[in-house]
Amino acid sequence: MATVCGFVEKIKYRNEDNGYTVLSVGADTEEYILVGTFPYISEGEMIEAVGTMTEHPLYGEQLQVESYEIKIPEDIDAMERYLASGAVKGIGAALAARIVRRFKADTFRIMEEEPERLAEVKGISEKMAMAISSQVEEKKEMRQAAIFLQKYGISINLAVKIYQQYGMRMYGIIEENPYRLADDIPGVGFKMADEIAKKVGIFADSDYRIKSGILYTLLQAVGNGHTYLPEEELLAGASELLKVAPEHIQKHLMDLQMEKKLVMKNQDGKRIIYAAQYYYLELNSAKMLYDLNIQGQFDQGQIRKRLDEIQKEEQIQLDDMQLKAVEEAVGSGLLVITGGPGTGKTTTINTIIRYFEEAGMEILLAAPTGRAAKRMTEATGMEAKTIHRLLELTGAPEDKGTVGMHFERNEENPLDADVIIIDEMSMVDIYLLHALLKAVNVGTRLILVGDVNQLPSVGPGNVLRDIIESDCFHVVKLTRIFRQASQSDIIVNAHRIHGGERIDLGRRSKDFLFVRRENPDAIISAMITLVREKLPSYVHADPFEIQIMTPMRKGALGVERLNGIFQAYLNPPDRNKAERESGGVIYRVGDKVMQVKNNYQMEWEIRSQYGIPMESGMGVFNGDMGIIREINEFAETLTVEFDEGRMVEYGFKQLEELELAYAITIHKSQGSEYPAVVIPVHSGPRMLMTRNLIYTAVTRARTCVCLVGIPETFQAMVDNEMEQRRYSGLKDRILELAQL
Repeated sequence: MATVCGFVEKIKYRNEDNGYTVLSVGADTEEYILVGTFPYISEGEMIEAVGTMTEHPLYGEQLQVESYEIKIPEDIDAMERYLASGAVKGIGAALAARIVRRFKADTFRIMEEEPERLAEVKGISEKMAMAISSQVEEKKEMRQAAIFLQKYGISINLAVKIYQQYGMRMYGIIEENPYRLADDIPGVGFKMADEIAKKVGIFADSDYRIKSGILYTLLQAVGNGHTYLPEEELLAGASELLKVAPEHIQKHLMDLQMEKKLVMKNQDGKRIIYAAQYYYLELNSAKMLYDLNIQGQFDQGQIRKRLDEIQKEEQIQLDDMQLKAVEEAVGSGLLVITGGPGTGKTTTINTIIRYFEEAGMEILLAAPTGRAAKRMTEATGMEAKTIHRLLELTGAPEDKGTVGMHFERNEENPLDADVIIIDEMSMVDIYLLHALLKAVNVGTRLILVGDVNQLPSVGPGNVLRDIIESDCFHVVKLTRIFRQASQSDIIVNAHRIHGGERIDLGRRSKDFLFVRRENPDAIISAMITLVREKLPSYVHADPFEIQIMTPMRKGALGVERLNGIFQAYLNPPDRNKAERESGGVIYRVGDKVMQVKNNYQMEWEIRSQYGIPMESGMGVFNGDMGIIREINEFAETLTVEFDEGRMVEYGFKQLEELELAYAITIHKSQGSEYPAVVIPVHSGPRMLMTRNLIYTAVTRARTCVCLVGIPETFQAMVDNEMEQRRYSGLKDRILELAQL
């Protein structure tokens, strides 16, 4: 261990998110480079640091700091140097010299205990004296708070949030009810609060703990797609989490309802329980859908006449359901168009766009993901945005209820459009639906398009299915497969899968291939050959554009194992490629990666060929895929290029938000389309190996589907109609309004 004691000469680098800092310290005519996590340290301060001396290949000798202490300057020169460094706002070199000349060795005591006396110095008013004092005090308090919270395993970034939320009340809250942190501060969950509570000595059956555990159980259910839980499931889950009997938990439900944190409803003779936020998301969404559902007067003959002209001009032939969809779009405030692949959804949308364009109407197009928006743009020739960009996302949360984000477009600043068309609605969760509806004026036509047979959204709710099944809105179901689409085995077989029919896997096909292999290693070997050698030239695509999709995360054919194998084949180690290990995964320049959680505060920029930023924005979302372009060990950052050239810089501490993406789960593929997909088909849990899972996988391919594995397993998936039950109440909220 080595100890360095001296003045902070320069802060060379600081990551404001996690406090990681590189600084130089002057001690006994020597300069030392210190590397570590330093909360609230400033240039000019005196530090005593203990750590290990290491040799960095680029930056030379560094002290990796393990512990440190800020020393109060004791001699007059040290005091003046600290004050002149800019550490205290408003004090420069000349003023620092005057303060120290006036108070000498007593300077810091005066600043802390008799700050009004600073006004004795020329150039300092009484108001300025008090401002200087409060700064010095706050720095001291903040530093003490960070050190106090570190005892409980709380990071610097979180410590700042806790101190900013509570100030000096923080100490009382930590000692009496640390579960408040889980309620008040994004980033603190029940488990972290529970760990703190254990260290503080709070009892396992404390009221605070049980209430927090109930809310945490509901939050976990939201993570699994539910907006509520039946009472018995909630009690069972909370009991298992808290290790407390269900009867001790049940009595707290009424208290939480009175505190407006829960909503309890009776449904089919049983009680269901919502975290209040999700009940009101569904209730308000239902009301806004109703408000938009205006039935207008229109001349059907006039519409048909105009449609005949469009069909002649575009040389297309719409079937009866497509014609009905256009008529409903003209005459309804709210319309849902649903259908599988090849049923003419794109042609229908294009006809609707053409009709409204000629009427001089303002039309906006959007989809939930960047890839889906890009496909919509290509299919329509009009710009389509992600829903987040359409609603003008900013990273600053309005309050905790906005889940770390805020849309500039809302009921006070609605979207300026006559018609809004949203594609891939099966991916839209209850948060996004609610945000979208808030920004749509009554009188604007809203057209929702999607395939209801796809997997439901990653986020909570079952939005598209609930809207359709409520039977309260205009819904057009397209079922006819058009002639051109009927020549594609991908489309024909997707419909057969949906219908539970048998598929002849031995039949020769140009776009739906089944390679029989019995064991996982043989399946992987065949997949490597397909991705590296066979498919790129066949579908005219780079191996990185060919997507492996698998039902599982774990196991011999799970995402985690496949990513390690395909990284080694497609982007092997290279002395010219920087890499970084995090959480047991190696990230290498050139790797294909995916963002695995919504991060509304993450900034991106699009750069010119010379690296100059041309456009910037906020938000990187669950499912976004990109390529690692740079790893900077000194700055501790990794840069990923996402679709449309959006460059995003991650701190090394943020790498848990990324996964390798040579292979992804089928759930993560929603809304995307790839030139070719390769799907391993082997044994797996029955509840996972389902019809709508394999249907979703097959429909992600544009040119070719390759299934590799056991034909009997594939057919068993087609036969398995089981769907994981998702508790969502939007349909019920809509039906309640219908009865009013």
